[in-house]
Amino acid sequence: MTDFFEAHKTQIIYASLVVSAILILRLLTNLLYKWLLKKEHEKYPHQKPTALNWVKRILNALWLVLGFIALSFLFVNEEKYAALQHNFQLILYLGIVAVVTIVGAASANIWFRVSIQRKIENSEDPTSFKFLRYVAIIGIYTLGVLFALLAFPSLKGVAQTALGGAGIIALIAGVSSQEALANLVGGVFIISFKPFRIGDVIKITDTMVGTVTDITLRHTVIRNFENKMIVIPNAIINKEKLINYDLGELKICERIEIGISYDSDIDLAKKIMKEECEMHPLILDNRSEIDVLNGLPIVRVALISLNDSSVTIRAWAWARDYSDSFKMRCDLLESIKKRFDSEGIEIPFPYRTVVFKNSDAEKKTDENTSEKKVHNK
Repeated sequence: MTDFFEAHKTQIIYASLVVSAILILRLLTNLLYKWLLKKEHEKYPHQKPTALNWVKRILNALWLVLGFIALSFLFVNEEKYAALQHNFQLILYLGIVAVVTIVGAASANIWFRVSIQRKIENSEDPTSFKFLRYVAIIGIYTLGVLFALLAFPSLKGVAQTALGGAGIIALIAGVSSQEALANLVGGVFIISFKPFRIGDVIKITDTMVGTVTDITLRHTVIRNFENKMIVIPNAIINKEKLINYDLGELKICERIEIGISYDSDIDLAKKIMKEECEMHPLILDNRSEIDVLNGLPIVRVALISLNDSSVTIRAWAWARDYSDSFKMRCDLLESIKKRFDSEGIEIPFPYRTVVFKNSDAEKKTDENTSEKKVHNK
C-alpha cells in the first residue's frame, strides 16, 4: 500500500486538490446564494428569486463538470490533453457567458421594475418603460446566445456576422417572418404615438372593452370588466379603430334613450327623464357660464325619432369618466322605468295577432264539397 501511494503520490494529491476545490466552490456558491437571497428579499420582498436559483444551479453544475474534466487528465494519454483542455475552456466559457447573461437580464429587469413602480407612485406614465423592459431583456439574451456561438468554430462566422451586422440579420428575419415584424413595428408605433397607455380604458368592439394592463413586443393585453385577459397582437390593434376613454378629457356624455307608446304623455316622460338624471349623484354639470346665465338645463331631453309603434326620447347626461357613466346609465334605466310605471307612461312591446281556424266549419265545408262531387257523378 505504501509503495502504491509513493508511486502515485502526485496523482493522489492532484485528485485531492480537485475534489477539495469542487467542494469549496460549491460551498462558496451556496453561501453566496443565501447571502444574495437575503439581500434581495430585504430590498425586493415581493420578487421571486428566479435568476438567483438559475445562477446557483448553473454554477454548481459547472463546478462538477469542470472537476470531472480535471480528473479525466489522470486517466488519458498526453495526446488527449489538448482535447480535454479545449473542452475545459469551452465549458468554462459557456458557463461564464450563461451566468453573465442571466445576471445582466435579471439586473435590467429589476431596474425597470423599480423604475416602473416609481413612475406609478408619482402618477407618471410607465408605458414606455414596460415596453423597453422587454426590448432590453430580449436584447441581453440574444447577445448571450451570440457570444455563446462564438465558442463553436462552425457557428463562429454566423455569430460574428450577427454581432457585426445586426441590422442585416434583423431585416432577413423580418422578411422571413412578416407577422412577427408587423407585431414588433406595431408595438413601437403604439409606444411612440401613444394612442393608448397602460391603465387606459379602451373599446375596440362591443365585446372587447377593458383596461390596458401591458404592451409587449408582440401583443397588447387588456383586462375586461369580467376580469378576463384579452390578448391582441400589436399588428391587429394598430389597424383597428378604437375608443380611448382616457385620452384627453375624461368626461363622457351618456345618451339615455327610451321608447314610449304614442298614447303616452311625451311632456311628462321628458320631465321624468330630466328629473331622474339631474337627481343622480354621478351627474356632471357640463354647462358653461353662459349656459347657466341663459337658464339652460343640466340635462337636455328631446324626442329624436318616430318609430312604427313607439317614439324615442333621449336624455344627454354627462359623467366624469367612463366608469361613472356606466354606473349612472344602469341606475337611470332602472329609476326611469319605475317612474314611468308609477305615472302611467307606457313602454311599448310587440303585439301579435293569433288567428285560430274553426276545424268544425272546415270539416262541414269539406263534407258538402264531397256530396256535390258525388251528385254530379
